[in-house]
Amino acid sequence: MFRDGLLILYLVVPMALGQALEAEVLEEGTLEEELIFADDLFTDAFDIIEDIDSSSWRDGLTIRLSQQISGQVNHHLVEPLPGYLLSKHGDLENNRFGINLRYQNAFALGWLLQGSWQARAYWPGDYEYTANNDNLDAEYRVNELFVQRSLDQQSLKLGRQTVVWGETVGNSVLDVINHTEYRDFGTIDIEDARLNQWMLVWDVFKDSGNWSSFINLYPEFNPQPVVGSPFYVPLPYELNDYIRSDKTLFEVGTQWSKSFEGSDIALMAAYLYENQLRYPQANPQPIDFVALTNDFVLLGLSANRAIGKLLLSADIALSHGLLLDESTLSGGGGFGLASDIKKDQIALSLGFEYGISNLQSLSVSIQAKRMLDERDGLADEQQLINKGVYGSWLVRYSNQVMNDNLGLSATLQGDLEGDTGLLFLGADYSVNDRWQVAGQIISIISKKNSPLAIFDQDLRLGLIVTYAF
Repeated sequence: MFRDGLLILYLVVPMALGQALEAEVLEEGTLEEELIFADDLFTDAFDIIEDIDSSSWRDGLTIRLSQQISGQVNHHLVEPLPGYLLSKHGDLENNRFGINLRYQNAFALGWLLQGSWQARAYWPGDYEYTANNDNLDAEYRVNELFVQRSLDQQSLKLGRQTVVWGETVGNSVLDVINHTEYRDFGTIDIEDARLNQWMLVWDVFKDSGNWSSFINLYPEFNPQPVVGSPFYVPLPYELNDYIRSDKTLFEVGTQWSKSFEGSDIALMAAYLYENQLRYPQANPQPIDFVALTNDFVLLGLSANRAIGKLLLSADIALSHGLLLDESTLSGGGGFGLASDIKKDQIALSLGFEYGISNLQSLSVSIQAKRMLDERDGLADEQQLINKGVYGSWLVRYSNQVMNDNLGLSATLQGDLEGDTGLLFLGADYSVNDRWQVAGQIISIISKKNSPLAIFDQDLRLGLIVTYAF
């Protein structure tokens, strides 16, 4: 019934909601050097006295508690399929309590341990609570967990982490390494939707340019929609996961980058698996679908240029060996039926960010993709999901007011075909150093031929209260 829902969300709904309730993208800290000094008034010339670090390991621990309530409030009719009218009523979707732990400890000179963990408890009214037969439901996961060793001109990181390529923030065609999860409209920012994976990352810093290479030791794929979530559609047959025992999966990539006055440039190459699972064309009445794991080669170029308060960015990606999507499974929650034909795809992201002032910023970006020789090898009756040039556009505005205590944001986005549009308005108010209150408004419009037609005219309101210590 819908076209590749999760993938469309990646293209159409990468928004600017800093969601405390989902996996956080943690910024890397800098290592503090231990100071070693000598006082020749009290020691001889050969004695060295080390400054004793009296801080506790618990100083690097941050705990964040949050409660979210949000839902669709507009009563209306939609027609996702010709002749099929669906009555939609305002209803609560999210009612959940969250705990996020973040830990960072430079436990020795040149060593850093960093990690984050989250847990969620779902209260009555949350779709997770309903899917659990009206019983309290809870889940937890490790988001980030790595150890880093820093040397003079090198750095090694081993553990769960993310690797982000590209310069066009939130809308880059090169940001395809880590898989993502869009479970509901509480997770609509690509920065928050990224999921960490087990990787080894090696960075080398040279005057001639920096090298950053990674090996993904355990590639994973975008998870299926959760039962009862807004993007879940029941099916009469089962969509099975990939069978990892069939072959050993790994991903590897490297990037060279160099900074010049007012600009940066980077070249990259990688061997990857598509994050979105595909399913083969089967018999007309399938019982089970076994997922395909499709490997491909990515070549990329990214660059930016600062001109005063304006930052221009561009990303170019050539993907060799992508499977064609012929159609979607009826009501398949966004999982496509793939042909056995592989094609090359060229993709481009362009964007600019303008710093209106120290407190205000505006960014605009566009993403466009095209499959090369898309009809070669296809029969006349075979139809493709994505024809010609397709992609998305994104506009973001943010402003800090009331002595930086209140953050206002607005995001407008849609697809290049003009079939879908989404408006997000957000406000984050810091009561003090520990308490924060955030509100959000999400409005969606969609044409009947859009994969998000079922969300046409939806209006969602949300409130998040956060306490950190």
